[in-house]
Amino acid sequence: IQYISGFGNECASEDPRCPGSLPEGQNNPQVCPYNLYAEQLSGSAFTCPRSTNKRSWLYRILPSVSHKPFESIDEGHVTHNWDEVDPDPNQLRWKPFEIPKASQKKVDFVSGLHTLCGAGDIKSNNGLAIHIFLCNTSMENRIAHHCPVFFCSVPQKGNLLIYTEFGKMLVQPNEICVIQRGMRFSIDVFEETRGYLLEVYGVHFELPDLGPIGANGLANPRDFLIPVAWYEDRQVPGGYTVINKYQGKLFAAKQDVSPFNVVAWHGNYTPYKYNLKNFMVINSVAFDHADPSIFTVLTAKSVRPGVAIADFVIFPPRWGVADKTFRPPYYHRNCMSEFMGLIRGHYEAKQGGFLPGGGSLHSTMTPHGPDADCFEKASKAKLAPERIADGTMAFMFESSLSLAVTKWGLKASRCLDENYYKCWEPLKSHFTPNSRNPTEPN
Repeated sequence: IQYISGFGNECASEDPRCPGSLPEGQNNPQVCPYNLYAEQLSGSAFTCPRSTNKRSWLYRILPSVSHKPFESIDEGHVTHNWDEVDPDPNQLRWKPFEIPKASQKKVDFVSGLHTLCGAGDIKSNNGLAIHIFLCNTSMENRIAHHCPVFFCSVPQKGNLLIYTEFGKMLVQPNEICVIQRGMRFSIDVFEETRGYLLEVYGVHFELPDLGPIGANGLANPRDFLIPVAWYEDRQVPGGYTVINKYQGKLFAAKQDVSPFNVVAWHGNYTPYKYNLKNFMVINSVAFDHADPSIFTVLTAKSVRPGVAIADFVIFPPRWGVADKTFRPPYYHRNCMSEFMGLIRGHYEAKQGGFLPGGGSLHSTMTPHGPDADCFEKASKAKLAPERIADGTMAFMFESSLSLAVTKWGLKASRCLDENYYKCWEPLKSHFTPNSRNPTEPN
């Protein structure tokens, strides 16, 4: 599988089986090369400033309008009803979510989506949802597109072969992919597969501004990969099923031909993927912590400067060298909501209980931090330079919104760790009222 590199670039691609399939000098000729149809996919209003205008032109065998009417279908465990259960301000942690066995029931990516939490209003394009996907079979002759949302997929177990109108992407654990608003896709899996999905309503993901860091660092634009044009020209007995997620509900329509019939395309509105190993880590080299915002890969900004609807943040392998510093994440109450997942390894602040394929949610102003064992060890550790998080990749979806947890998340998943709070119960007072200077291990 081949890719084009660069975040947000103006790109052009054509399937090599049809050389010259991109029109020359214009977008919409009276007759396109190879008698294709021209179709524009707009990811922003026509009148957006050039710097934020998103659109691509697709040259396809048949336009995407060629389908039967959409009809409502069962949503399964997908919801955008944030009032179905009472709010829960507690620290929440989930054990690894159970993947259904293929021998018992075949479940593809769409039918295996389970909404865990979210906030906002999908109709006004303001908010987000966090889902867990648990599947064991490919989307055979089924495709999906999410009208009002952009989603960031984080596979934790199993590879995803993603077909899009722009081409194919292979996304493996420790990689992420972004499918943008309105883009049609289908996903093949090769084993029992699990991962995390962040939906953002109406706002594009961007690379974070670097400010005093300068021109280079964090996620470099050239490391983002865009699929190259690939088409199939085939009909399916009984038709393809096109699943449309619209205003939080699922609808399905039939069409006779493959939706992946785009022979060529050009534009700056594309799907893309990114390997987290390419993240250039910035960190403290003297004392104290820099804020975890230095680990931001992608951000979806709100209308308030510096405040995100969603940030995608990772905690990658790195060196810890800070002197006279408690090195693990500090105890914290945050005006943001923090959902954490673990792709592999052990998270540095909680060696037990927080496992790959599970998650945790610390809601707005809910206190959290290292467990008692981590605090005791880190308070007494000799502060030599050390590698942190080798063999590990934890991540965080952070949001300015106050996230509501679904009934599936709190009850039906049967993965909520009811004993999570106990990891802080062994914390004890070390207060020494008659001695100002603590005993330093080094």
